[in-house]
This record gives sequence, structure tokens and C-alpha cells, in this order.
Amino acid sequence: MDLPNSLAWLIDEAGTSPDPDWFLAELGRRLLIDGLPLAGGALTLAAPHPIIARRTWLWRAGTGAVIEALSFTDISRNQAGHEWLSGLGPVAEDIVGLAPDSPVLGWAGTRPFTPAEAGDLRQVARFAAPSLAALAARVGLTTLLEAYLGKRSAARVQAGALSRGTGETIPAALLCADLRDFTALSEATEPAVMIATLDAWFDRIAGAVHAFGGEVLKFMGDGVLAIFPVTTTPASACEAALRAVASARAGMAHLDTVRQGQGLPTLPFGVALHFGEILWGNIGAADRLDFTAIGPAVNLVSRLEGLCKPLGRTVLLSGEVAAETTTTLVSMGYHSLRGIAEPCAVFTLPGD
Repeated sequence: MDLPNSLAWLIDEAGTSPDPDWFLAELGRRLLIDGLPLAGGALTLAAPHPIIARRTWLWRAGTGAVIEALSFTDISRNQAGHEWLSGLGPVAEDIVGLAPDSPVLGWAGTRPFTPAEAGDLRQVARFAAPSLAALAARVGLTTLLEAYLGKRSAARVQAGALSRGTGETIPAALLCADLRDFTALSEATEPAVMIATLDAWFDRIAGAVHAFGGEVLKFMGDGVLAIFPVTTTPASACEAALRAVASARAGMAHLDTVRQGQGLPTLPFGVALHFGEILWGNIGAADRLDFTAIGPAVNLVSRLEGLCKPLGRTVLLSGEVAAETTTTLVSMGYHSLRGIAEPCAVFTLPGD
């Protein structure tokens, strides 16, 4: 059968596409070879994510560049893609499949599409269905894993790090944060209100971690363990962690103001920062694993956070972090930490 270049590719090769942006760019390129007057294209997939409803990839024919747009509300299937395509030219769109969350494939023309060209694009959508179904499943799995594991950990798991005991040793700045007097607060608060309170706290601390390139590894009751892996230098990882702490404190100060206006108590907390090597990988039972971090550095940052309340400080830093930052710090001396052999040099921020 003598098929156009794009349809032959969809049948023979498209199923091996590594990701949606590559699929869209390659399909667009082949449609141009087939003579379609394209200015751009858009591919929209549903996203099983707590806040992201849909992910849309946008391809510009003139440059071959692809960018991604996120929809945070469950709007129409392809609103982001349609609006972008409309700015390029006349639009032709097709829903690929019959399911409510089927992919949407759209194209903008350099001129209005003829009936024959519109028919060709409908054929492309039909032939693309199997490949897009597989691609949507992979993207959905990635999105779901990222929501529960974090971006870096999800990538490791999808790359095949599935065996118990597999992992790697990496240098990172570690952040451990915890609400104070959480037990007393929870006993005096309705469960639904307590959950909302925890969500508000986690939004501030996790949002700050992610904003500065870190990754939350674990929520533990009212506590958070996060890492800032070294990507360039130890100093840059420690500075990123310090900026995240400053952002989280600002967010919590605003939240406390709102809570006081509602007649609710403030939410005091403690944060500790440490720098060291961690074993990052799979730990757990044979059939129930956790992708997390362990090691002496994790133990130390947890014990250090426990000093925040007795020392009356919100933020404590280890000597290892102090050695990597130019931020002005105040020495709190050396302190023995439970389970840690050597006393730890402890620092705090001015005015804390």
C-alpha cells in the first residue's frame, strides 16, 4: 500500500516515540513533507495529577520548537492548544479516540485548509490513535509517579530502579521541617480542620522547596524531609536550601496572620539544614518499596531539627552548611545529638 509519509510513519515507527513533544514535532515535520500547509500543531493529553488537569504540547512549524503548557482546571479538552493555534492561523482539530479524556490533535494552517486537506488531517488522527494511546498511558504514569514520588525519584523508578537495595550515594543539602506541638493541636482540632491545616503547612514548605530546585522525599505526619541534590557545587545546593527556608518562613508568616484573623492559633515550626552524602534508592519489604534517602546525614538533620524547640530557634544549620554559605550566621556552639557520635556545630540565622 502506497501511503503518505506521515501515515506510514504512524503505522511503523510512531509507537516508539520517547515523549509527546518529540512525537508532535516529528509528525508535524512529516506532514510538511506531505505538503500540508502547517503553521503549527498542538497535542493535549489528560493528566492524572492533583492540580494539573491537562498537558498541552505546542509545535511551531517555522522553528520546529515545542513548548509545554499546563491547564490547572478541568476546562475544555483543548482550550490551551486551540487558543494558541488560533493565533497562528485557521485551525483543524480532532479528538483521537472515544474515551472522555482522549487526546486532542490540532493543527493551524498558513491558510484555510481545503476539504481534502482537512480530510487528510482526520486520517492522521485515526492512524495516530494506537501510538497516542500508548504515549498517553506513559505520560499519565509519569505524572502520577511525580505526584507521589517527586520528579527525580519518579524518573529513577521509571528508568528501572525497581529492585530492593538499588540506589546511589549522592551529595545533597538536606532540609527537615516539623510543626511544633502538633499532637496537642490535633487533639483540640476537628479532623477535617486538622487536615486543612496540614495541607496549608505543606503547601508553604513544599512549595518553597520545589521553587528553589529541591525535592520533597517524604511527608511524615506533620514533618517534611527534602533534598537539594548537588547539580553544580555544594555551595549552590546549600544556598538553594537557605532560599527555600526564607520563602517558607515568609509564607508561614502570612498564614499565621490569616489564622490570627480567624481566631486560630499560629503554627510554630522548626527547620534544620545539613549537607552530606545520602543513599538514595529503594528500601522496604520485598513487595512494598519506598524510594527515599537514608544514611548518617539524614539522621543528623532529623536530630538537629529536634533541637529547634529546646534552643528556642526556628532555623538551625549544621557546620557543614555553614562552611558552604556566605550568609551571615550566628554560632550556637557544639551540641550532642542523640545517636550521633560527634558533637555537631550548630548555627542559626541572625534575629531568629
